[in-house]
Amino acid sequence: MIPFNKPHITGRELEFISDAVDCGHISGNGKYTKLCQQLVEQQWGFHKCLLTTSCTDALEMAAILLDIKPGDEVIIPSFTFVSTALAFVRQGAKIVFADSRFDHPGIDEAAIEKLITKKTRAIVVVHYAGVATDMKLLMEIANRHQIPVVEDAAQAIDSYFINGDSKQALGSFGVLSAFSFHETKNIQSGEGGMLVINDPKLVKRAEIIWEKGTNRAEFFRGEVNKYGWVDTGSSFLPADTIAAFLYAQLLDFKNIQLKRIELWNNYQRLFESWDSDRVKLPLIPDYATNNGHMFYVLLESYDLRQKLIQHLKANDVLAVFHYLPLHASPYYMDKHDGRKLPNASYFADNLLRLPLFYELSFEQQQYIFSLISAFIKRN
Repeated sequence: MIPFNKPHITGRELEFISDAVDCGHISGNGKYTKLCQQLVEQQWGFHKCLLTTSCTDALEMAAILLDIKPGDEVIIPSFTFVSTALAFVRQGAKIVFADSRFDHPGIDEAAIEKLITKKTRAIVVVHYAGVATDMKLLMEIANRHQIPVVEDAAQAIDSYFINGDSKQALGSFGVLSAFSFHETKNIQSGEGGMLVINDPKLVKRAEIIWEKGTNRAEFFRGEVNKYGWVDTGSSFLPADTIAAFLYAQLLDFKNIQLKRIELWNNYQRLFESWDSDRVKLPLIPDYATNNGHMFYVLLESYDLRQKLIQHLKANDVLAVFHYLPLHASPYYMDKHDGRKLPNASYFADNLLRLPLFYELSFEQQQYIFSLISAFIKRN
């Protein structure tokens, strides 16, 4: 079986985990937590990073930091993982779902402004497949209405927005941003995430929320002579052994990225050589870079997509679909305002993700492509 995903191991994870154990501090905010945070800050130009146990936790911290309260409105794309919305729902927010673009699963930037009301307290964008939202347009809208932006950059490590001759890392635009280090991501630690704080005024409170509502971080830096419970928060810190695993991945991120992009480009070459009008390929806009996170194809119908999944599985290839649109989910459908979001529904019905992981071979890609092309010709 060719799996959909296989977590990549660089070879140094156990070395660093062993060192973390030998250091005698394996709970949160130890040696490797600090090393990971510093490395990410320096590599991608973020103001402050805090490791979390998941991207979901990072988003929950963002919702707390923005003081989201019951009745506040938060604009979120419908075509995304549940965590994007869940973090704000837990604070009592009313979610206002935005549709996808017609040519890409990401949020339709041009549709956001008409969703803004006096109750809008945040705009959350998702850089789907590591491909940038049009941040120039998005930030112009948000700044004009003075609404904070949160970037769900779960899939977007080492991705950039291109503006003329310059480029800027995704995750550095929003007031707050969240990354994922789940095992399905390019850089992974099994489970794990990171909150990026780009507004210096939020750093102190972020550390307090991160440390269960206490000023413990200040105490360990010697900035206060004792610590106590000063705010809301939770146990968002991962163990330092998880950070040690992640550190090995981060040290090897350039190699990982090169290999994943090489595999992505090989899929692209294979499908472009076929030139079938029944299978559409991913769009990478001119303003976006490609971090090799995901390769997907778009089939002409839901039925064809489902049959192809079964055909691939019968031939030892695991391909998957996602997401079910959140506006039509059992939990939120009766809370949605009833607007049709046809593009989100289209991608939910037609998108198929193909296997993409570090150890995938060109021969395996050729086999997957051959299965798909032969199936489409017969059906």
